Amino acid sequence: MLMLLAMISCGKKGETPPPSHNNSPGKANLLFPDQNSVCITGKTVSDTVSTVEFRWSQTAHTDVYELDIKNLLTGGTIIKTPSTNSIYFNLLRGTPYSWFIVSKSNSITDTAKSDVWKFYNSGPGKVSYAPFPAIITSPKYGQVITALGGTVNLTWTGTDVDNDITSYDLYFGTSTTPGLLHAGVTNMFLNGVTVSSGTTYYWKVITTDAAGNTSDSGVYEFEVN
Repeated sequence: MLMLLAMISCGKKGETPPPSHNNSPGKANLLFPDQNSVCITGKTVSDTVSTVEFRWSQTAHTDVYELDIKNLLTGGTIIKTPSTNSIYFNLLRGTPYSWFIVSKSNSITDTAKSDVWKFYNSGPGKVSYAPFPAIITSPKYGQVITALGGTVNLTWTGTDVDNDITSYDLYFGTSTTPGLLHAGVTNMFLNGVTVSSGTTYYWKVITTDAAGNTSDSGVYEFEVN
């Protein structure tokens, strides 16, 4: 069977990291897939799979790199350990991912983690992309807080390659499957949410775009002391 391979690319050149002043591995600069991009790097294998190239800067005092790729729809993580600063890997098309690099040395236990970038691995004929899952910024997962006045401010960040996010639905409560607290939030925060001392709370954010696509942040938790 003859397979047609479509060659396509994404990303941009990154900067060379500053030299390390000790024997600890340096922090890698991610090169591509680029941050918040519709990534079409690599070869189209089928309607559902494409081969994506990951590339990052070389770092000092590094013997091996750990590449962590996370499927933002399922939460599943793929870990690869290339010895060079690039690798090709097959990924599902029409799917959002995040990725980062951990630089490691064989002689010491110190490691260095890069920034975390997100991209959308484009699918065939895709004209509208679901938002990236919202990133919870405060309270952070597992954080123990003091609620002044018996309330807490909830914050998150949302991104979308189409830049057409319309609203956020906030789910909040004491159950691990929290109920809807506020629908149609247009800011990336909700202030003055009532809480009680000695209680653990669970919350998540559902992001919606203009085409009706949605994404789920996953459930986060924090405790009020």
